[in-house]
Amino acid sequence: MDVVRIGLSFRALRRRRRWTQQRLALEADLARSTIARIETGHADEATVRTLIRVATALGATVSVRVLWHGEGLDRLLDAAHADLTDRMLELLGDLGWQALPEVSFNNYGERGSIDILAFHEPTRSLLVIEIKSVVPDLQSMLETLDRKARVALAVARGRGWQATSVSRLLVLPDDRTARRRVDRHRMTFDTVLPARTAAVRRWLAAPIGRLAGILFLSDVRHAVTRHRVAAVADRARAGSYARRDTGRDQE
Repeated sequence: MDVVRIGLSFRALRRRRRWTQQRLALEADLARSTIARIETGHADEATVRTLIRVATALGATVSVRVLWHGEGLDRLLDAAHADLTDRMLELLGDLGWQALPEVSFNNYGERGSIDILAFHEPTRSLLVIEIKSVVPDLQSMLETLDRKARVALAVARGRGWQATSVSRLLVLPDDRTARRRVDRHRMTFDTVLPARTAAVRRWLAAPIGRLAGILFLSDVRHAVTRHRVAAVADRARAGSYARRDTGRDQE
C-alpha cells in the first residue's frame, strides 16, 4: 500500500472540493486528526474501513491489492477458480443440466465471458453462474452478473437452447472468509441474491421458477471420500456386531 500516494490523493480531492480537513472529517464522521494523519503519509495506521469512509465522502473508491511473487498469486487464484468451476460442472452434470464453461459473448457491443452457462432442458431454465474464489468488490461483481444475465437468453439461443427463464447464481468457496464477507454485506446480498446453499441445491435438483442466490461450494471430492470412509467403518462395525452375536448364540 502506497501510503504517501493515498495521503496525497485524499488531499488533492479535498482541496478540489475546497474543503478543510475539519469539513472532510465531519463528512466522513471521523476526527480531524485522523484526516491529518492520513494526508501526511500515515494511512497504514488507519483501518481499511476508515480509508473507505474518507474516500466515499470525497466521491472516490479505495482499491487494495495483494501482490505475491510477481504473477504467482494470479496463478494461485486461477487454480482455485478452476477447481471451483470443475466441481460446479460435476454437480450440474449429476443433476441433469447441460453446462458450458467460459462462454464468451459479444452482443450489441457488450462483451465478456460467462463462467458457466447451464441449461435444464425439461424446464427450459437457463442459469448464469459467476465463480469467485475470493469475494470480490461487491458493486462491480453485481453489475457484471446483471450484465451477463441480460444477454444470457440471446447467448443461449445461439447454442440452440430455447430457454424461457434466466436465473443467477454466485458460487463461492465454503470457507470462513467468504462467509464473513457475505455476512458483512448481508442486506445487499439478501436483496439481490437471497437464496442460500440449501435452497440453491433444492432448486438445482428441480428448477421451478427463477433463482437468484449464493452457493457455498464445499470440496465435493473430499466429502465423497469422507462418506466412503464412514460407510466402510459402519460396515466393519456391523460385521463385528454380527460376529459377536453369533458367538453368543453358540454359547
